[in-house]
Amino acid sequence: MTTKTKLSRRSFVAGSAGVFLVPRFAKAEAEFVMKVASVAPSGTPWAKHLRALKKRIQTESGGRIKVKAYLGGALGDEIATAEATKRGAIQVFGGTAAALASAVPELAVVELPFLFDRVSQADHVLDNVIRADLEKLLWDRGYVLGFYSENGWRSIGTNFGPVHGPKDLAGKKMRSMESDVHLATWRALGASPVPIPVTEVLSALQTGVVDGFDNTPLFTFAASWYQGINNFTLTRHSYQPGLVVFSRKWWEKLPQDLQEIVRGDPVAESKKGRRGVRAIRKMLIQNFTNAGIAVYEPTASERSAMKGATAKVHDEFARKTGAAGKRLLDKIRKAL
Repeated sequence: MTTKTKLSRRSFVAGSAGVFLVPRFAKAEAEFVMKVASVAPSGTPWAKHLRALKKRIQTESGGRIKVKAYLGGALGDEIATAEATKRGAIQVFGGTAAALASAVPELAVVELPFLFDRVSQADHVLDNVIRADLEKLLWDRGYVLGFYSENGWRSIGTNFGPVHGPKDLAGKKMRSMESDVHLATWRALGASPVPIPVTEVLSALQTGVVDGFDNTPLFTFAASWYQGINNFTLTRHSYQPGLVVFSRKWWEKLPQDLQEIVRGDPVAESKKGRRGVRAIRKMLIQNFTNAGIAVYEPTASERSAMKGATAKVHDEFARKTGAAGKRLLDKIRKAL
């Protein structure tokens, strides 16, 4: 046997030993962990979308990013998780503009009462009119805008009857998001707003702490709030988009190739999120009737009266948010 043959055989044996010393099913550690927080309960279009996002990112990154989705407020309410995302303790927040407005007050502009009449208007404004503005505002406050989704049109659920106008809300204790725009909207309608986290609303309804709330049909059923009401009035007074944002602190640590994977196609993701929610809109309204909850559709004059009563909320928003907020509102008004 030649020296060359001996060396080749030794090399083969050494190489083979190396192979068998490595556990057959060992996996490399993920380089990055991506915790996604949302108050959306399991089974909702939101939850399905976030799970699809998890699968896509883990697959396309080849396991370099490990995604953990926490639904139903498992990591805290929206304001708490939005703040944790800013700090980098959570990497992704999926939720409402109102919650993010705690850090970026100008974002609340999109939830002003009776700002939009149709979803096509909201889509146009968000996609084509103010997206660049929102991207900059979010970046400056510690976030990276990923894509939009949707909660939908907020309407009013009550345990005291339908809402024909402000007179029906006078003195009523109504659950409110912890947002200046939402609090001001309730006050303009004559109600007494009570800020309560999402996870405590059902018990507040059942114990009489509040007489009602506003939210979308989707969330009303997903969170079981319908169990605490006997009427649902389709005021559709506020369109509420959803946003998926990344922690800027975490984002800046990602190499560019992973940033591109995480971002994906924002336009396609937005369409997917909106489509999932809108596809079940009619079914959700029927669910109220099936659950024995009366559904009331306000007349045009009743909606007009409520719109007039809340017009001052727009002016209050512009005053509180200064030049940046007023500029956004003016751009939206011009586009509409």
